[in-house]
Amino acid sequence: MFQDRLQTLLAPALQTAFQHLFQASIDARTIAFQQTRPEFEGDVTINVFPFLKLSGKGPEQTAQALGEHLQAQVDVVERFNVVKGFLNIVIADRYWSGFLREAAGADILLFPATGRKMMVEYASPNTNKPLHLGHLRNIFLGYSVARILQAAGNEVVKVQVINDRGIHICKSMLAWRKFGQGETPASSGLKGDKLVGKYYVEFDKRYRAEIEALVAGGMAKEEAEKKAPLLLEAQEMLRQWEAGDPDVRALWERMNGWVYDGFNASYARMGVEFDKDYYESRTYVLGKQDVLDGLKKGVFYEKDGAVWVDNTQEGLDEKVLLRRDGTSVYMTQDIGTAIQRFQEYPGLSKLIYTVGNEQDYHFKVLFLILRKLGFPWADELFHLSYGMVDLPSGKMKSREGTVVDADDIMDEMVEEARAKGEELSKLDDFTAEEKARLFEMIGLAALKYFLLKVDPKKRMLFDPAASIDLQGHTGPFIQYTYARIQSLLRKAGSGDAPLGSGPAPALMGEEKAVIKQLHHLPAVLNEAAVRLDPAVLANQTYELVKAYNTFYQSVPVMKEEDAAKRAFRLALSAAVGRTVKKAMWCLGIEVPERM
Repeated sequence: MFQDRLQTLLAPALQTAFQHLFQASIDARTIAFQQTRPEFEGDVTINVFPFLKLSGKGPEQTAQALGEHLQAQVDVVERFNVVKGFLNIVIADRYWSGFLREAAGADILLFPATGRKMMVEYASPNTNKPLHLGHLRNIFLGYSVARILQAAGNEVVKVQVINDRGIHICKSMLAWRKFGQGETPASSGLKGDKLVGKYYVEFDKRYRAEIEALVAGGMAKEEAEKKAPLLLEAQEMLRQWEAGDPDVRALWERMNGWVYDGFNASYARMGVEFDKDYYESRTYVLGKQDVLDGLKKGVFYEKDGAVWVDNTQEGLDEKVLLRRDGTSVYMTQDIGTAIQRFQEYPGLSKLIYTVGNEQDYHFKVLFLILRKLGFPWADELFHLSYGMVDLPSGKMKSREGTVVDADDIMDEMVEEARAKGEELSKLDDFTAEEKARLFEMIGLAALKYFLLKVDPKKRMLFDPAASIDLQGHTGPFIQYTYARIQSLLRKAGSGDAPLGSGPAPALMGEEKAVIKQLHHLPAVLNEAAVRLDPAVLANQTYELVKAYNTFYQSVPVMKEEDAAKRAFRLALSAAVGRTVKKAMWCLGIEVPERM
């Protein structure tokens, strides 16, 4: 999508041109506006090849005729040139100056309310271990999408599903009860989620030792994995939990409480929050009646006492929804939870699940089932699928305790920021507290931006050192530019630097380049909201600050003696600073006033 303002201006004129020149009607939505390539003169390019049947002329003749019409009828079309079938249009400086006048003192990324309500689910941790690097991509992605949708005028509900039941939870509980000797977060000095995760690893270590002993005694490995005493105890504990055993339930609540305290501390540091928490221990009972209702309606079928859905005609497989003993599967509770959410939030128009791409098939099946059940909102369900995050050391494995802990990653990034800051030695007037706050802000910006600037669908390699570079394509580079602008405005004493009512000075190339990047950003925010992709906004924000830095290095601001030019450049700087701050807010990233 390219520059909504110019599209709104030029599209009607092009429709008129086709009617006048070729006696043909075109749909404005079929006109593709593009940014002119750097090697050609122009601001906007239109590809006329799709319209040659309507014009009845060759590509160059068609483009020439359209260009002449636009130049005559649209006052901001200054000139044009034709390259084969591409019409390159030069927009007059007064248009760009007029846009800056609008942007001065205003929030160009503030969209009117749409009246739509959307829900974004992200995080979804297990209560048997701390958050890890994979969770960070999930959380930052989901939270940023929620903020982008909010900036685009939508009401957004942010939720998480906490996976607080199941055999994996019982493994941590059993290991703590057998080997923990009463250890607590207070007695150990560990965050609650880390303490519980320690016993998940301990369970796996002891379980593997039991398997080895059974195999050494002559048992087949596959059988040993099923009959190891520790696993059988964990399975019995799960049965006791499901039966409501008071001792098991009390232990479960105690250890989960430790984990929630740990999660909440991590969330607070990340700067994210949720409007509602869903707990699997409550949602796992949902969906059974919905499946039985679907069975009565003939949507599902019964086989060997179990309830199934047949999706083979849609290119998927058959899927069991209720086991023969009446117990549900994950799909069942996901069906019930989706239905409950649309009942809890009347008017909800979209539900977005932020979940890794290993669950792509699961969500295809879930959405298909809900459509078969006749829910009209099923077409508004969206799986925000993302690729895994790798480190140079390789893939992470939680059972073996080799997961890259989220808190550790954040600590490392803050230390990287501290090392860079001390190396540059520009913080002599900062107090120790101000330095600590700044390093925290820079470190988290580096982490968030690096994870968000990549297309979510792509698997990525996280490089902590590269993410902190003040001169690279990084969050700290954008922060540094913002802080530079605030320093400039403080020196000028200009605040928002309002423009006067007189004519704007002639634009230099560097000034125009910055204004064009500013002009493009609202359309990019809209694109990010439509595509649910923060990467397009992250990268456009980088392009804006890169253009501003070129302007700052090339064009005098404080040294400019012409009052009108000085005011114009300060207003441009203020508009960039304000817009960068809002764009980074959409990404969940703070920007410092000094750096």
